[in-house]
Amino acid sequence: MKVLKFGGSSVANSENIKKVLAIVETASKNQKIAVVVSAFGKTTNTLIEGAHLAANKDEKYTKILQDLENHHFSVIKNLIPIQDQSSIISYVKQLFNHLETIYEGCFLLQELSPKTLAKISSFGELLSSYIIAKAANLSFETAYKDSRELIVASNTYLSATVDFATTNANLQNYFNGNQKQVTLLPGFVAKTAENITTTLGRGGSDYTAAIIAAAINATELQIWTDVSGMYTANPSVVKQAFPIAHISYQEAMELSHFGAKVIYPPTIQPVLEKEIPILIKNTFKPEEEGTLIAKETGTKKPIKGISHVENITLITLEGSGMVGIPGFSKRLFEALSLHNINIILITQASSELSICIGIADEDATKAKIIIDEAFEFEIQQQKVNPVVLEQDLCIIALVGDNMKNHQGLSGQMFSALGKNNVNIRAIAQGSTEKNISAVINKSDAKKALNTLHEQFFEEKTKQVNLFVTGVGNVGERLLAQLAQQKKFLKKNLKLNVRVIGLSNSRKMVFDESGIDLKNWKELLANGEPTSLENFYNKTKSMNLRNSVFVDNTANQSVSEVYESYLRQSIGVVTCNKIACASLLDNYKTLKAVSRKYNAPFLFETNVGAGLPIIDTLKNLINSGDRVHKIQAVLSGSLNFVFNNFNENATFHDVVAQAQKEGYTEPDPKIDLSGVDVARKILILARESGYDLELGDIEKIAFLPEESLNTNNNDDFYASLTKNEAHFQNIFKAADVKDCRLKYVAEFVDGKANVGLQHIPSDHPFYNLEGSDNIVLFFTDRYPENPLLIKGAGAGADVTASGIFADIIRIGNI
Repeated sequence: MKVLKFGGSSVANSENIKKVLAIVETASKNQKIAVVVSAFGKTTNTLIEGAHLAANKDEKYTKILQDLENHHFSVIKNLIPIQDQSSIISYVKQLFNHLETIYEGCFLLQELSPKTLAKISSFGELLSSYIIAKAANLSFETAYKDSRELIVASNTYLSATVDFATTNANLQNYFNGNQKQVTLLPGFVAKTAENITTTLGRGGSDYTAAIIAAAINATELQIWTDVSGMYTANPSVVKQAFPIAHISYQEAMELSHFGAKVIYPPTIQPVLEKEIPILIKNTFKPEEEGTLIAKETGTKKPIKGISHVENITLITLEGSGMVGIPGFSKRLFEALSLHNINIILITQASSELSICIGIADEDATKAKIIIDEAFEFEIQQQKVNPVVLEQDLCIIALVGDNMKNHQGLSGQMFSALGKNNVNIRAIAQGSTEKNISAVINKSDAKKALNTLHEQFFEEKTKQVNLFVTGVGNVGERLLAQLAQQKKFLKKNLKLNVRVIGLSNSRKMVFDESGIDLKNWKELLANGEPTSLENFYNKTKSMNLRNSVFVDNTANQSVSEVYESYLRQSIGVVTCNKIACASLLDNYKTLKAVSRKYNAPFLFETNVGAGLPIIDTLKNLINSGDRVHKIQAVLSGSLNFVFNNFNENATFHDVVAQAQKEGYTEPDPKIDLSGVDVARKILILARESGYDLELGDIEKIAFLPEESLNTNNNDDFYASLTKNEAHFQNIFKAADVKDCRLKYVAEFVDGKANVGLQHIPSDHPFYNLEGSDNIVLFFTDRYPENPLLIKGAGAGADVTASGIFADIIRIGNI
């Protein structure tokens, strides 16, 4: 014989009940079954809400009562043929009349005792079971039995203790004499020895089914709900979570204790003792496998699931007077026990200086008063500190029977959380090693669960979440490259790179599941108004793991928010040189904050676009080499300009072409004034270990003062046309010496300069073509023949590829 239990969502309305009846009919064809049902979805909560309203003299309870009655009559009319409805409606009306009388008593007396509340909350199951039994009888033979006639429990009305000796005898006698193929019973309800209605508490309908299954030695207990079993994590929080096919009783109890609401811990106990398997099934997808809970765990995987429970308060009792003095723990736990406060987690320092416990938020204030009173003398004597409360917390737990056979799981757990700036307030692990629990901020729960699920359950694919600002030439090419390489990254590098946030100077758009890069322009155009603060706040509030802020602009205001992102453990990738070329103190602060918060700060494209210049320099320094001298052509735009400028071309036209092809900044004066190159050599000097400011870089200008003093691009280009003779003279001065013009940056023994130079034909810079960059590093290891890096150093595509490479570096950390 099997016992099937259907939860509130499974019987929420007439359509769902029809699905339930189909499952019951199929299950009963080959054997007898007992069916336990909950109240219609959310009915019990509504009944309790109405009771409190009535006791508080709030007449809104009448509206709640009427809505409940209408819903139940609606189910009857949709489920039962009209010729069979009369007697059923009459009986249900009697129950609602009785319920109304009880509510009126609460209203008049302004009183709601546990006994009365238990009576009121019992109506949900009594109504649903009667209606469903009548509907079932229309299709197959069904016996209806009130569980109160079988299950006897204590007068702790809202969470009664079962008298198993009497209950088991009642159940065995009834089912031994019952000839019906299907017996339908209400869950949750029981009676006292004095025949007074009592209830079995949270998860009471599951418990009813387990009690029946154990008493009659059922072959299986089936729990039918709205999900396809117990999941590796809460699927509403972790989208990649999947059902666990086979799990042990102990694993199920651990997971259910820490928030897996598919089943409640007390449910398991009666069937565990008799080793009756439990099968969790989905009412709405009955063909799916579900989860089998049995004596043995199904696989050798060390972690079976990740669970969490929210709304936790951490209470700390601390003081030097606790050390070596027995009885403190006893007094603490006894004081809370006497006031029915449940302790969810316990941890104690080996120094005996403190005891931490986790309890529900709703009990926090009461618990503090109780504990402070219990230790009032020690607090007055300053042997113990007043209790400290930390709220807005949650507990996350790794669960698995085989955890004890695998080393390093704790390390993996805490390392993964640490990399995502999830602060751990307390840790607990039992000696059985079936559970590792950690207390964290409630706001970090989603990020923590997804991080751990990725670590322990998913193919080693790391999700990287990008928040991108700037969608001009470079930004647009970056998005195109990300779209093009998405499948490649996932297949070959095991990286799932998603753009979650996107902004330009006017609009921003966010999508936690990832912005569709095929139509990002349309999405952004229809986005909400943006600002640097709003974009940051939205990114911060989403609190996603492995988050990276990507700056594709040349905007100073954007560079000033990097520190805020880094302090939230959000990595920063940028081609914007302003931050790293800002005041030395700011540069050092960004580096320090990056290390402190384990947030990568990468800016390879600050020098040489996609060339690995900074990365190579870092490798030299990290391996113990020292830089003495750097010579470089670092402006792809200036190299392009002077490679194409001659007596047959105007300087104005060459610069305009460079801008059109994306080789210059939006303001080309930044490149031609030497400021851009000065920033680049400054960054290389700083990365080499030298403390320089931008003002320390000598800039030898070749632009006329008139051009340098312009305030917009139109005026700048006009000045270039006006001063064409000046530029032709610069060209002729080099050409007459058979030299080429190159804008060169030099750093020698702590000093740096930038300026236009005449490069002879035997120099490595002479044949530098197009927009290429070249860097020569003279170091301890390369004193005579420098380390040379050469290649394309400007352009939207190569700059975007450098940003892309930095994103991949973060993904591979």
